This record gives sequence, C-alpha cells and structure tokens, in this order.
Amino acid sequence: MPFTLPPRTPSGPRRRSLLASAAGAFVLVGCTAPEPSTDTTVATPSAADRARARAARDSESLAARYAAVITAHPPLAARLKPLRTEVERHAKAFGGSATAGSRPSASGSPSASAPAHPSPSPTVPAQAKDALADLAAAERTLAEQRTKTLLTVPGELARLLASVAAAGAAHAFLLTEGAK
Repeated sequence: MPFTLPPRTPSGPRRRSLLASAAGAFVLVGCTAPEPSTDTTVATPSAADRARARAARDSESLAARYAAVITAHPPLAARLKPLRTEVERHAKAFGGSATAGSRPSASGSPSASAPAHPSPSPTVPAQAKDALADLAAAERTLAEQRTKTLLTVPGELARLLASVAAAGAAHAFLLTEGAK
C-alpha cells in the first residue's frame, strides 16, 4: 500500500493573491497624486510660468521666420500661411501674442515704443528650397526642445507642449516632403 501524504493547507496568503494585491496597490498609487506641500506649490507655478513664457517666445520667433520666408519668397505664401497661422495659434495658446510682426517686451506684451525694426529679421536663404529646409530644421529643433521640457512641467502644460511638439514635427514633415 502506497503511503500518501495528507494534503497540505497553506499557512498564509497564496502567491497569486499577493501578486494581485501588489499590482492593485501599484495601480492605486499611480492613480492618486500626493498632496502638494506649501513649499512645492510656490516653486512649481513659477517654473511652469517660465516654461510657458519660453514656449510662447519660441512660437512667436518661429512665426516671424515664417513671415520672413513668405516675404522673401512670395510663391511659397499659399503653402506656408496655414502653417504660420498654426504657429501663431500655438504662441497664443502659451499666452503670447498672436501676431508674428509684434515683438514682445520683457513683460511679455508687445512694446509700444519699439522702433520700426526692433531686431534684425531672420535671415532667409536665397533659394526657396533652402528656405523650406531651414524652416523644417527650426520646426524639428523646437519640437525636440519641447519634448525634452515635458518631463519638467505639470500635467496640463505638458499635454499642451506634447501637442504643439507633435504639430511641429508634422510641419517639418510637410515642409520637407512637400518639396519632393
């Protein structure tokens, strides 16, 4: 007659229930945000405001580049105006001005006492193909910069930066692929 051991009853939680509860705890931790202390709420908006102001200035500068290329190469106007309009909308979404021609002052608002040529206009290559490549490179560079900034800003601004970076990458694609 074979000897059989009596069934062993585990003396604690099973491995599966431990894994399930650990996974549930991670989900709960991921869904809840810690309460900010008074020290971090003072510093975070300041950093976010600086990031937002920089993004607005960058978009305004890019819109000025588009305007300079349109002025230098009028045949490209029909192709570039919709892209410039989007870049101006991006600047406005970040709190900047909607026009590429006005130069913001240190306070972020257009300067009323600015001279007719407040700064040298962006240099535009003589060839239209080179001008498009220059705009595409500027769009790509700005999209990469904004993507890197995503990790340092709060949620809503990060989503806006991600959306605008994706639009910039699409603009770069349209500027380079449309020439082919």
